[in-house]
Amino acid sequence: MNTIGQIQKKGTTKNYEILLTIFNREYGDREINSITSDEVMGFLNRLGEGTKQATKKFRYALLKAFFNFIRNTVDETLANPCDTLILRKLFREPKIHRWDILEKDLVDEMIFRTRNRRDRLMLELMARGGMRIGEVLKIRAGDVIDQKIILQDPKSGKESEAVYIPKKVAERLKEYLRDRDFRPNQRIFPFGYSQGPGISY
Repeated sequence: MNTIGQIQKKGTTKNYEILLTIFNREYGDREINSITSDEVMGFLNRLGEGTKQATKKFRYALLKAFFNFIRNTVDETLANPCDTLILRKLFREPKIHRWDILEKDLVDEMIFRTRNRRDRLMLELMARGGMRIGEVLKIRAGDVIDQKIILQDPKSGKESEAVYIPKKVAERLKEYLRDRDFRPNQRIFPFGYSQGPGISY
């Protein structure tokens, strides 16, 4: 725990150095109590252009803490220009969308009730193999090797990754490929991500 704390402290110190170096370049010739909330907002917006909301919020928190430090140690009359309603709203924590998690029994029932072989295989690859729908839609016949599926150009940035699926799912998938005589470079589920097939129950 001490090691983790030291790493986090070093990271925070480095972020302070970077932020305050840039801030000093723009406002180093000014009295600190003359810096306004509008100027702070402009500075943070310029610095955060093209970055995620979490990064913007983090930099805002660092700058706010810096002004609080000055007020607590140097000038207790200093008004923190970061501490305004508009800035708090602008740089607040991004909302996290929480997905509903389906119960295993419900997923099993959905798969069991799916009449179409193609649709059932797609559901099983996602439920049993932990694959994303986008990964399932990109599978080519040549990517299937026994109980292993090779993912080409995965989101991890690697050239390829392997997904292992249960034996029964692998057998059904191989039978499906055999029955339809797929060529090695042919996609098994030839649909676009946004126009995926309707699942038939």
